[in-house]
Amino acid sequence: MQSQTMLDRLHAAATTLTPAERQLAAHLRRNYPVAGLASITHLARAAGVSSPTVLRLVQKLSFRGYPEFQHALRDELKEQLVSPLAKHERWSGAAPAGHILNSFAEAVAGNLQATLGQIDPDEFDACARLLADPGRRVLATGGRITRSLAGYLCTHLNVIRPGVQMIYNPATEWAPATLDLVPGDVVVVFDIRRYEESVLALAETAAAGGAEVILFTDQWLSPAASHARFAFAAHVEAPSAWDSNSVLLVLIETLLAAVQGLTHEQTRTRMARLEELGASRRKTR
Repeated sequence: MQSQTMLDRLHAAATTLTPAERQLAAHLRRNYPVAGLASITHLARAAGVSSPTVLRLVQKLSFRGYPEFQHALRDELKEQLVSPLAKHERWSGAAPAGHILNSFAEAVAGNLQATLGQIDPDEFDACARLLADPGRRVLATGGRITRSLAGYLCTHLNVIRPGVQMIYNPATEWAPATLDLVPGDVVVVFDIRRYEESVLALAETAAAGGAEVILFTDQWLSPAASHARFAFAAHVEAPSAWDSNSVLLVLIETLLAAVQGLTHEQTRTRMARLEELGASRRKTR
């Protein structure tokens, strides 16, 4: 059974919040988890609400008071900083009774259910429309592990539409990649825990230049989220030394299907032309 993160709690309580509480919740999401580690007075001032509003929201999130709320946030920070080695030792100490095939599949299924329960369909559709717009250039990148997901996205998007660029090494390429960005371009970034500074720098610079940033991250939320128009947080824990990217891949493939549905005629033409080029190449051999 996965423990609820603070973002889970905020999402579950969303329909019960007053306007002031929604304003506070939005501030917490944009600056998660750092905002909640400040004093109650500082948090209220930063969010533009009163201290009693903070206390009411904390109680709606099922905490007895602000200290308990902060304690939960600190526990989440510890989770973010768990190294692969320590994570492996933790799982080894409480190994599931079933075979790894079943236990891993169960974890992924739980991750998918928890993730889909938090995604706003309207935001997902708006994100697909951005990626389907031929007037917008699309750039994508990720961290050391997640850049392969960005590559998967780019490989398929290049078939669906023109103007797609992969940034293979954000550590060295993020600055040159942003030189030619114009307002309205779309930058897709992948960043899960042990978050990478170069990915954050790219997102921050792109947003400052008027680009639309789409972030795929984990349930603890990359710092790049504060610069993203759309942030999709996937649950990633699994009985392994590494986090699982399975749910992120499902989100990518679903998004690709949505984009392809929006650009059906153009995509069909591009795919037919691609087949023609491949056939002509084979004939000349």
